[in-house]
Amino acid sequence: MDHKINVLYIDDEDNNLKSFRASLRKDFKIFTAIDGEEGLKIAQEEEVHVVIADQRMPGMTGTEFFEKMVRINPDPIRILLTGYSDIASVIDAINKGEVYRFIDKPWNIEQIKNSIKNAADIYFMRRELKEKNQKLQKLHTEMNQFVYSLSHELRGPLMSISGVSKLAKMEVSDPNVLEFFEMIDTATGKLDDFIYKMLDFYRSTKIDNKITEIHFREILDQQMQAFKEKFDLSGFHLDTQVNQETLFFSDDAKIRVILNNLFSNAVQFQKDQPGEKRISLTVNVHEGKALIVLEDNGIGIDERHREEVFNLFTRATQKNVGTGLGLYMVKEAVEQMGGQIFLESEINVGTTVTVSLPSMNKD
Repeated sequence: MDHKINVLYIDDEDNNLKSFRASLRKDFKIFTAIDGEEGLKIAQEEEVHVVIADQRMPGMTGTEFFEKMVRINPDPIRILLTGYSDIASVIDAINKGEVYRFIDKPWNIEQIKNSIKNAADIYFMRRELKEKNQKLQKLHTEMNQFVYSLSHELRGPLMSISGVSKLAKMEVSDPNVLEFFEMIDTATGKLDDFIYKMLDFYRSTKIDNKITEIHFREILDQQMQAFKEKFDLSGFHLDTQVNQETLFFSDDAKIRVILNNLFSNAVQFQKDQPGEKRISLTVNVHEGKALIVLEDNGIGIDERHREEVFNLFTRATQKNVGTGLGLYMVKEAVEQMGGQIFLESEINVGTTVTVSLPSMNKD
C-alpha cells in the first residue's frame, strides 16, 4: 500500500498505549488517547484511517465511544478490543458503532498489524470510490449541459439553412436547380431528426427519472399533433385510445421517448405496396400500471432478428431508414422506469409492441 496509515488507539491503561506505540510506530503513524473524550478530539482534528478502542474503559466504553465517533467522523474503520466474552456488548458495537471487527485481548502483534492493514484497505477503497462518485456526478451534470447546448447550437444554423433553402425554391423555376434545393432539404431534415434522436438517446439512457403526474390523453394528443407535422400520414388509418381513471406518476420525457420511437418505427417500416396502412396506439392505466400497446401492419421483423432489435445500432431490415437507436432507447427508458417491454412480429403481417410501466413514487 502506498498510503501511510494513521491509527488512533484508545485505552485507559498507559502501559498498553506505550506498548502499542512502540510495537507499531515503524509501520504506521500512531495517535493514542487515554480515554474516549480525548479520542473523540483527535478523531475530529486529525486525519485518522483506523481507530482501535478498548471496550472496557471507565467513563465511556469502546462501544459508546464508537457510537459518538460515528456522528462526528464516520470515515475511519473501527476495531474493538475486548478482553471478555460479552455478547450484548458485541451486538451493541455492531449496531451502534458499526465496528469492522473484534480482537481479543491480550492482542497479538501480527494479528493486530494485519487487521489494521485490512481495515485501511477498506478506508482507502471507500475514499477512492467516494471521489470517483463525485467526479461522475460532476461529469453527469456537465454532460447534461453539454448535450442541450450542443443540440441548440446545431439546430440554429440547421434551421437557417432550411429556411434559406425554402426561400430560394420560391425564387427558382429551373427544375435542375430545384432538385439541388430538395437535396439540401432532405439532408437538413435527416440531420435535424438525428439531433432529436441524440436528445432522446440522452434522455432515455443518461438522465435520472423526473417524476411528475402523467396525463396520457394530453401527452398522446400532443404527440399525435407532432407526428402529423413530421410525417405524411395521409395514407394511414390511425386509431388512438386512452383509458385512464386513476392517478399515474412517471417520467414525462421518457414516456415521450417511448411513444416517439414506437410510432416512428410503425410509420417508417411500412410496406411499399398499395393497401391500407394501420397504426393502433392504446394506453390503459389500471391499479398502478400503465399498459402501452402499439400495433401496425407493416413489414414485420424476421424471427431471427427479434432478440437483437433492442441492441444498440441494430437494424432488422435492409430498408434504408432509421438509425438503429429507436428500440434500444425505448428499452433503456422502460427499464430505467422499472417497466417491461414485449415484442411480437410476423413478416409482412405487422408488429405489436407492449410496454408495461409501474406508477412511480412522486418523491
